[in-house]
Order: sequence, then structure tokens, then C-alpha cells
Amino acid sequence: MSTAPESGVRAIEAVAAPTRFARGWHCLGLAEKFRDGKPHSIQAFGQKLVIFQGGDGKLNVLDAYCRHMGGDLSQGSIKGNEIACPFHDWRWGGDGRCKQIPYARRVPLRARTSAWPTLDQDGMLFVWNDPEGNPPREEEALPRIEGALDDEWTDWLWYETLVETNVREVVDNNADMAHFFYVHLSFPTYFKNIFEGHVAAQYMNGKAREDARPRLPEGSPTMLGNTSVAAYYGPSFMIDELTYNYDTMDVRTTLINCHYPIDENSFVLQYGIIVKKQDGLDEKAAMEVAGTQASYVKKGFEQDVQIWKNKARIDNPLLCEEDGPVYQLRRWYEQFYVDVADIEPEMVERFEYELDTTKPNEMWEKQVQDNLAAKAARRRAPVA
Repeated sequence: MSTAPESGVRAIEAVAAPTRFARGWHCLGLAEKFRDGKPHSIQAFGQKLVIFQGGDGKLNVLDAYCRHMGGDLSQGSIKGNEIACPFHDWRWGGDGRCKQIPYARRVPLRARTSAWPTLDQDGMLFVWNDPEGNPPREEEALPRIEGALDDEWTDWLWYETLVETNVREVVDNNADMAHFFYVHLSFPTYFKNIFEGHVAAQYMNGKAREDARPRLPEGSPTMLGNTSVAAYYGPSFMIDELTYNYDTMDVRTTLINCHYPIDENSFVLQYGIIVKKQDGLDEKAAMEVAGTQASYVKKGFEQDVQIWKNKARIDNPLLCEEDGPVYQLRRWYEQFYVDVADIEPEMVERFEYELDTTKPNEMWEKQVQDNLAAKAARRRAPVA
């Protein structure tokens, strides 16, 4: 039996998640996995899509169901540059036009299906979603990623998982300074957000927590901290350029955080990691360092995933002075859920906000030292 909240108690407000899906580029995964000569199906944007590579090498995305009699094209086969429906062999091109009906004199003039604009870049496949049906906007082009497909960097390490909530929960992290201490065991000494146009950036310098360092073999490098520039380019694709500072070296890493919606209450979360190989090491040693670093980044990101999978949606977060500009970030995010003509200036105008980390760092430093003292006392305590 539910009861009303006590007088003066702040209630959580949460309207239903929007059924409209965000305008912008969405990453469907590494392009290579779609280049096996077979059609692939995904559930995205509230419907089923089919992905296939034509004989010309281009990756195409169409609505999955044939406009003839509803056959599932993802169960069909690729023939030249077309995908053939398993029901009656109608052949569909990547542009959405029916190119051939083997048993018919001619193809009906209106034999068209929905073709989704695609982008094959830096080893990833993107699809453009726009509820208004407009082509990709030039001003929202995705930047190239330094190190992607470069021999001086590792190949992509790629992971994906299903999260049953609305995608806004992921984006909120861009303005959330305090969770780095509690979730990622590192505290920010500098934290700033800049939102402008279709880009929402987070600039952070972090210091490693001495009380949370893993026990490593003697002689292993000691992590001191990191610098991070993490920016969303549009509603669903974030590039985080990280440099981890150790006592003996710096390690450059790029983390991709991206997602596409299945429906309004679930999405496929993907993240990819590449690491720059260390100069002066042979290939094997460089890959070992890179692999260790990638594992560390993966562990940190999985901590976020567990939060997202279990938290509640809240439209009226109760914030303190040391929290980041969550409401301003959400206002920026709204631009992708309205028609282009309805984008308001405050959604895209430049907004800068630097948090004063002095007080949090004083408190966190004390907590770390208290934890270290408690650990030391436990080690000195006699064994019963």
C-alpha cells in the first residue's frame, strides 16, 4: 500500500520518457562485424532494421520488413548490391529502392522502403536518425578520432550491454563531478563544462585515491592521476580523450561512450577503448601495457553501467552548490528532441561553468587519510 509523502518531503518527479527518438548520429557498433556477407538485424528507434554490405563494399541500413508482403529482409540474402527478401526475392538497394523483381515485367514506381543515412568512419558504423526525415546536418558532423585504425595505437576493444532505462541517464554524467570520487575512486582537482551548439564538453583533472589503489607487484607503475576531455557530439556519441599519469610514464587512451535506443525505456550501451602504445617498448611489451590500461578503463566504465541499470529516473534532482550544471546540460540535450525550427537559443548558446573543487577536495582528502589510518591500524592490530 503506497502512502503520500510526509509534509515537506521532496517527492521525486518523473514524467514518462519521450517516445520521440533523438535527432543525430548513432553508432551501431564496429563496422567490421557487419562485413561478413550476411544481413544483420537490430532493434532500434522502436523498430527492426536490417544492415547489409553490398558488393560495392558500402554498408546499408533499411527498414527490416519488405514493403511487398512483409517478409523479414534480415532473413534474406545479399545478391550483388541488393538484399533479397526470403519471401518472394524482391531485391532492395541501399537507397531504399526495389531494383528487381525476378518474376515481374517491371518494378512498381512506388516500390520504395526507408533507407537510413549511414557513416562508416574510424572503424565504426553510424546511422542518422531524424524524426523530420531530413538528411544529416553538416554542422553536426562527427570529428575524426586520433589513433583510430592507427598502428601506433591498439585496435578497438569493444563492449556492449543492454540497459533498461532511458538514454538521458547516461548523458547526465557529463555534468556530474562528485561521482568520480565515489564511483571511480578518483577525485577531480579541476572540473569545467562547456556546452555550445551540438557539443557538450567536460574538462577534468583527477587525482588518484591513495586509499583505493590496487595492490600491484613490486616495481609496478603507481597511478598519480589523469586528465580528461570528454565531449558529446550530438545526443549519443561521446569521445573521451584521457591521459593517465603514472610515476614512470603517461598513457594516452581514448574511450568511446555511445548508445542507440531500442525504445524509450531501453537502449544498447556500447563503449570502445584504444590505447597508444608506449614508445621504446617492443610490440609485445607495448600491447601488455595497453591491455592493462584498457582493462582499468573498462572496470571504471562498468561501475557507471551498474549505476545506470539500477537508478531511478528523476526530473527534479535535488542539487547542492558543488554539483554540476545538470539542468543546463538537460536543456542542451532537449535540442535533439524538437524540430530544428523549434530549437531555442538557450539550448545551443555557449554556456561555461567551472566548479569550485576546493571544499570537496578538502573533505575527500580527509576521508582518504582517515581510511589510510584505519587500514594501518588494522594491520598493526594483533591477530586473535
